Amino acid sequence: MSWGIDLWDQFDNLDKHTQWGIDFLDRYAKFDQFDNLDKHTQWGIDFLDRYAKFVKERLEIEQAYAKQLRNLVKKYCPKRSKDDEPRFTSCISFYSILNELNDYAGQREVVAEEMGHKVYGELMKYSQDLKCERKHHLQEGRKAQQYLDHCWKQMDSSKKKFERECKEAEKCQLLYERLDNDINATKSEVEKAKAQLYLRTHMADESKNEYAAQLQTFNREQWKHFNSAIPQIFKNLQDMDQQRTVKLGETYRSFAEVERRVVPIISKCLEGMVSAGKAVDERKDSTIVVESFKSGFEPPGDFPFEDFSQNIQRTGSDGTIGTPKNEGGKPDPKHSISKAKNKLWLFGKKPKAPTLEDFSHLPPEQRRKKLQQRIEELNKELQKEVDQRDALNKMKDVYEKNPQMGDPSSLQPKISETMCTMERLRSEIHKNESWLSEVEGKQSSRSDRRPSADVNHHAPHGRESPEGSYTDDPSQEHRSPPQPDPHEFDDEFDDDDPLPAIGHCKALYAFDGANEGTLVMKEDEVLYVIEEDKGDGWTRARKQSGEEGYVPSSYVDITLEKNSKGS
Repeated sequence: MSWGIDLWDQFDNLDKHTQWGIDFLDRYAKFDQFDNLDKHTQWGIDFLDRYAKFVKERLEIEQAYAKQLRNLVKKYCPKRSKDDEPRFTSCISFYSILNELNDYAGQREVVAEEMGHKVYGELMKYSQDLKCERKHHLQEGRKAQQYLDHCWKQMDSSKKKFERECKEAEKCQLLYERLDNDINATKSEVEKAKAQLYLRTHMADESKNEYAAQLQTFNREQWKHFNSAIPQIFKNLQDMDQQRTVKLGETYRSFAEVERRVVPIISKCLEGMVSAGKAVDERKDSTIVVESFKSGFEPPGDFPFEDFSQNIQRTGSDGTIGTPKNEGGKPDPKHSISKAKNKLWLFGKKPKAPTLEDFSHLPPEQRRKKLQQRIEELNKELQKEVDQRDALNKMKDVYEKNPQMGDPSSLQPKISETMCTMERLRSEIHKNESWLSEVEGKQSSRSDRRPSADVNHHAPHGRESPEGSYTDDPSQEHRSPPQPDPHEFDDEFDDDDPLPAIGHCKALYAFDGANEGTLVMKEDEVLYVIEEDKGDGWTRARKQSGEEGYVPSSYVDITLEKNSKGS
């Protein structure tokens, strides 16, 4: 009987202990951090994705900026032929700046590419790994919580069973005591009640042992849960979040390092632009302009002094007064000067002439440069043909030694064609060299005889050089042919008295005399020189038939004869 009472007292103690454990679990559940950690880690991943989006938009800006820079460079640096290569230092410097700007655009592309691979790419990969790791840790925490809840349910079930068995044992104990004290109860009823009390007491004892075992298991798992499993999961989440913060710091530094690595190269590009600006040389550009457009003509000489007092003295001696006439059929100086005012000026507009093969439409200096340039180009072409001929001959020798490699006769047409091309190029070179020697010889002869002739004779300044003249367009390399003023020549041929010859000349080329006031001549025709070229490119000549006119100075070989009185 006392065992049953002792058993009930132990139940009260166990009830109090288990109720304390349940109350502790409920109190701890109020401070459960899983929801907070879930929200915080999700916020960290969202922030990481937001930064990755920022990096993506930044590299897209870099790509668009680089593309616009390259389009700008392409717009202002068009494709040029070999003849259009810039010569002036200002143009060369500008194209150097465009090249440097193109390199600068390339560095912006490098920045965008590095950001794409080392920052944005790593961020996206790390974001996926971080999401998987977070999901794993949260699942581990939920599994641990579910396992602890399962242990608590088993313990609570065994507790309730133990409570029921104790109550049934208490009822059996009261029934046995009542029958044992009842004198009217039979012995079989008492024994039956005693057996029932023993059975219920045994079942309560088993329930007690089961409840104690479940309670011990729950307490052990609860201790593990709150002292080992949950702290480890929290630590893993903390390490994950700290690693996310570290990764953000690394990408921040990488974001800046990508820019810093190209700064030295960008500085060199800017230094190149500054150097290009310093390389602009105005004197060199002016020299290039002079070398490009100088004509090789010498400026006309001074007008000689004409003494009109001789006519007055002669008139006075004859006793008559009259209007003096110009002797020698020379034009009136005033008239000549007025006619010459509008001729051969730098900015006068000249009609454009067709380009001639020997460049005789150009001034002497320009003609010499063009001929030299053509000779160099022909020599290069000739060298290419020579190399091709040598290569074909070697191939022909190989075919002759090894017939299985090819037919030697198949190369003969190509070799013949190459030989013909070489002969044609040699002929062209010889022809241009003769023109070049002619130009150089005439320039030297003209410079030798001009100082003595300029002082004694008056030149009509109203005619342009047959080799070209200045135009108002400085970029126009081709010079126009002379277009004499017909009225000017008419005025100068009004005199009846023929001018005395000062020498003779031989025509090197035929001249059609298309313009009014000019003289038609045939090749090798001999003419009388009655007025020498004074720098305008024209010489006044007379045929044996007495016809007079102007002929191009570069078309005749002049021989001056001193003290000549006429034809």
